[in-house]
Amino acid sequence: MVSLCSSFTCLTGLVLVLGSFRAYGFNMNTNNNAVAYWGQDAYGSAAGSHPSLWQQPIDYYCQDDSLDVIPIAFVNVFFSTGGLPELNLANSCSGPAFDGTDLLNCQFLAQNIRNCQNAGKIVTISLGGDTGQNDFDSDDEAQEFAETIWNLFLGGSSDTRPFGDAVLDGVDLDIEGGSTDHYVAFVTQLRSYMDCASKQYYITGAPQCPFPDAYLGSVINAVGFDALYVQFYNNYCGVSNYNSPDDWDFGTWDNWAKTTSPNPDIKIYLGVAASSTAANNGYVDIGTLVPIIQATQSQYSSFGGVMMWDESEAYNNNRFDAAVKSALGGRSSSPPSGSYYQIHPNGDTSKCLDVESANYANGTPVDIYDCNGTGAQNWVISSGTTAVQVAGQNFCLDAGDSPADGTRMKIWECYSGLAAQTWYYTDDDRIALQNQGFCLDLTNGDSHDGTVMQIWKCTDHNTNQVWTLS
Repeated sequence: MVSLCSSFTCLTGLVLVLGSFRAYGFNMNTNNNAVAYWGQDAYGSAAGSHPSLWQQPIDYYCQDDSLDVIPIAFVNVFFSTGGLPELNLANSCSGPAFDGTDLLNCQFLAQNIRNCQNAGKIVTISLGGDTGQNDFDSDDEAQEFAETIWNLFLGGSSDTRPFGDAVLDGVDLDIEGGSTDHYVAFVTQLRSYMDCASKQYYITGAPQCPFPDAYLGSVINAVGFDALYVQFYNNYCGVSNYNSPDDWDFGTWDNWAKTTSPNPDIKIYLGVAASSTAANNGYVDIGTLVPIIQATQSQYSSFGGVMMWDESEAYNNNRFDAAVKSALGGRSSSPPSGSYYQIHPNGDTSKCLDVESANYANGTPVDIYDCNGTGAQNWVISSGTTAVQVAGQNFCLDAGDSPADGTRMKIWECYSGLAAQTWYYTDDDRIALQNQGFCLDLTNGDSHDGTVMQIWKCTDHNTNQVWTLS
């Protein structure tokens, strides 16, 4: 199996990825991310004949900033009819299957997934669950399956993509049965595909809290993961035994992250049951959980946030998800889906930051213009670290490769983490290029229609650098 970066597959995958880029608010390096699995309708399956309590479409849960990551669960059988896997999404998709396979065609969910991504979330595909039908017979078979997953869900191409042209953001391994022989080959091959792409992808795992994990233990020691959603429920080491030092073992996982993990920057998540019906045992109510979250977050540098099983349980448990996000401190960096603002120079609501001639293309200047209610003046922006994105478009405010006093502002295709598109909306209403000392500036204080905006060294009390939202 050759590396993707030396194969034609890399080129076709790259084209698809570039055509699907989104400006994510997600940042793996923070310690306040909230994760919830979607797909298994855990709450609704117990609710019986009450459809209002059943699992809703994925973007229903992306309408506020309570979640940052949504793994779709599950690809539950790896090898089935036609050599392709099976996908189980409970009530959210019943197919039909692609011809000659048992793989469900759920392409109607593509826009729902993109809606979540456009709202600043990342959406991944979770493999496994508790079926145990996920063994590999050889390294070659594992590598071939990595190519299958790449082509079905990520940056590759196939006629049997379950979610159509939606490009997911990574792969999660929730392996709870069978053998994990040859999984190192699978993850290594998958990582090689991801490293070749220009889009950011993530590999995560969901081990049980007893250390080492019976299934993923040897795998995570051998190949780098970005995060582990450790399940601190259904086990003696769960959050319900937080006050028992002989049981509670987050510190063991933190030590492993710092001393053994092939990725020294890996994040360890506190995985919790989102309601009393979400797990066999180990659920704690939000009042008990909040101080555990905050103490663990402050004590362990590898802490990345909280994982919840699952979102249907969390949402129907008095918005357990929102309470968890609040306990973590800080909000995700994008406003709710569909929210946007007009950006005014120093409170002058007659003038708006504007995409010149509503021309949504790389390099189009960003100017000032009379506010006219058009989409060219609607921007997605939030307090703190943020992209400044044209609402409903995949273009962001961009300061170029060499920012300097007088650099003219333009829009450019959004790229997550790109320094030229990473801004900070300050408490005193300035839009600063993060960590670079430059602020969005009303050029020469001129608010006449068509004046192209610039950046300039951030200066206290400079009203040309004050921007207000409405």
